[in-house]
Amino acid sequence: MDVRIVSRVLFLRAAWRRRDHWDATTIAAHQDRALQELLRAAYAGSEFYRRHHAGLQEAPFDQLPPVTKADLMSHFDEAVTTPDLKLADVEQHLRALAAENGDPGVPWRGRWWAAATAGTAGPRGTFIWNRSEWATVLASYARANDWAGIQAGLGRPLKVALVTSRVPTHQSAVVGASLRSGLVPTLRLDVTAPMGETVAALNRFQPRALVGYASALRPLALEQLAGHLKISPQAVMSASEVLTPSAAQELAKAWGSAPVDVYAATETAGIASPCVYRNRHLYEDLLIVEPVDRDGNPVPRGTTGARVLVTVLFSRTLPLIRYEMSDTVRLGGRGCPCGRSFTLLEDIEGRIEDVLDMQGSAGPVRVHPIVFHHVLDQAAAGGWQVVQEPARLRVLLAGLAAGNSPQAVQAAVAGALRAAGVVGTPVDVAVVSQLERTPSGKAPYVRRLIR
Repeated sequence: MDVRIVSRVLFLRAAWRRRDHWDATTIAAHQDRALQELLRAAYAGSEFYRRHHAGLQEAPFDQLPPVTKADLMSHFDEAVTTPDLKLADVEQHLRALAAENGDPGVPWRGRWWAAATAGTAGPRGTFIWNRSEWATVLASYARANDWAGIQAGLGRPLKVALVTSRVPTHQSAVVGASLRSGLVPTLRLDVTAPMGETVAALNRFQPRALVGYASALRPLALEQLAGHLKISPQAVMSASEVLTPSAAQELAKAWGSAPVDVYAATETAGIASPCVYRNRHLYEDLLIVEPVDRDGNPVPRGTTGARVLVTVLFSRTLPLIRYEMSDTVRLGGRGCPCGRSFTLLEDIEGRIEDVLDMQGSAGPVRVHPIVFHHVLDQAAAGGWQVVQEPARLRVLLAGLAAGNSPQAVQAAVAGALRAAGVVGTPVDVAVVSQLERTPSGKAPYVRRLIR
């Protein structure tokens, strides 16, 4: 435990509660001030951003060119604002951390926290934060507890069980290790561990908050309903994967309340989370979120963008200004019975990488994951996965729901693909004990093994 980090997180949580009462005008004014501070810091310390924004430093914000993960990783040493930070050194640190199964909560060189993306959505990315930034990252995740009405503090420790990745280079592991303290007793469980071990550990620990990937929580809900898992968490929090309505219903059935669906990313930390009325609000005091179409033009509220540009207002070491993410999200308006004026996040449909390019009778056909959700959400007992291979589409079912058979599921998927215009793609269906996971432990609904 880093005492200074924990103290700072507690301070930020208390300070941010006052922001819950801000109106839209105050939020906009705060964003404008924070953005100007971010731009000044980036132009003063980052050669990459001085070049990337050359001739546009006085231009309107929406005219600044976006930046991709590939851009940042190709120019990392120029993008960071601390000259003695080099990508090769950070990656060497992460490799050593993984090889030695080290403690990711201990700051590197006494002042930096680092994490890497798995590379499932584009190239692998390496990101780094100083002490102030890392405290803000942690506080952004803790805010989800506050907004969901989960009480915690000096007099009431919050016992948290994390069922995510134990790989020490992944942000979920770094966050869990950093928060572990007397105030937040934390059980970190490997999402790839045998179910029996996970159930036994949770039964012993009895968490007040259960946090995990959606693909990890759904099987645990089945274990709870079957009577093997016997825990009574005050809140169940899903993060890092799309939580479908059917999965949310199963979690609510298992534990008596709707799950808290947190929207976050390694690069940005927390982006949005629901209040007690289950309306998801954007963390607009920490980020600027811009859904855009395929050409990079802003889409109106109520319209799903093709991707999203995110500006992290507190990023200084590695500034993220109009950083491109492939998530497809839809923003709503403002106003909620909870009293917060932060913009509502109406929907997260997933990532553009989840859309499959398949062969149709008149050329390529793009198949959105919703095609599979309509068929498979009710057919699989513990989750499903579609794997696109060069010569076929493989459908993996983590158990069959009552009244289904592999043959019926195969026919339903094939029919849905025909209705979408797909031809000539065989579909195989297999019932498996567990879904295939990425190196970060996630089980995405759609995986492409062809490019």
